[in-house]
Amino acid sequence: MSTSIRKVKTSDLELKDRLVAIKRVTKVTKGGRTFSFSAIVVVGDENGIVGYGLGKANEVTTAIAKGVEDAKKNLIKVPIYKGTIPHEQVSKFGGANVFIKPASHGTGVKAGGAMRAVLESVGITDVLAKSKGSSNPHNLVKATIKALTELRDVKTIAQHRGVSIQKIFNG
Repeated sequence: MSTSIRKVKTSDLELKDRLVAIKRVTKVTKGGRTFSFSAIVVVGDENGIVGYGLGKANEVTTAIAKGVEDAKKNLIKVPIYKGTIPHEQVSKFGGANVFIKPASHGTGVKAGGAMRAVLESVGITDVLAKSKGSSNPHNLVKATIKALTELRDVKTIAQHRGVSIQKIFNG
């Protein structure tokens, strides 16, 4: 199955950032312990564009800022249909398995921690999601982004097959 990653330019976009997780990392050397921080951040315009980034620094604020800059370099476009996703999708990254399913209007975002941050940043308002396996926020974010990149809308499928949109709906 071929998937096309739709890259987006960062200029003239209003991106909102969400901090998914922050960890204190300890490096033990001959001179003692050195503490630094690693932050995973998700940015999105809540209108179909989302990206994630990892920032590492000796201070929390610097780590978050680096994460935001990294996230702006990895933006993708996601098809949204009436506030939800076009079809259900399963994805895996490392030990994290994610399952996302479209939901009817008014359901809300039924998802846990790291997945919720990604789905809300992209602008999805109604979705059912389940994470299985690892609860590592880094792998969950990457698996969720992978699932969102594999989503295809009707227009894309029609162009790929070389048929009209009506033919897809009618069979």
